[in-house]
Amino acid sequence: MAYGVRRVNELLKKNGWRTDFAVLVVAAALIDTNNAILIQQCPKHKPLAGLWEFPGGKVEAGECCRVALCRELAEELGIRVEPGSLEEFSFVTGVTNDGKPLVLLLYCCRVWRGEVSAMDADALAWVPADQLTNYPLAPLDVPLAERLALLFR
Repeated sequence: MAYGVRRVNELLKKNGWRTDFAVLVVAAALIDTNNAILIQQCPKHKPLAGLWEFPGGKVEAGECCRVALCRELAEELGIRVEPGSLEEFSFVTGVTNDGKPLVLLLYCCRVWRGEVSAMDADALAWVPADQLTNYPLAPLDVPLAERLALLFR
């Protein structure tokens, strides 16, 4: 099932949220050849300091979700990902610290170029899907990690 911008807007409207000011965030579950998934620890100078999350970030105005995620992965991990290598997986909704609706789209990715490095994180960890929730995850990443664990049972 595809979770594109149209589906996200439908979900927001259904919940009574305006879609013209929602914060759209994209993230990736990078999956290695052993089916371990990469998570990163938020740096001390960021709002979720010390918590673990899937790498990614905000979609900029006029930017496609997949292109935004490829950009974020290059900035955060120093890897190159082609938009076609990103498979839509799931999404969650929440609210930002200033009360704006937030939608977090998670994509799975098994193909990238380059060595993963922590360019904007305190640490990286390759974790089996069933152990993701053993880490102190950012709140919106918890249900996504639980869904990934079900996928790899």
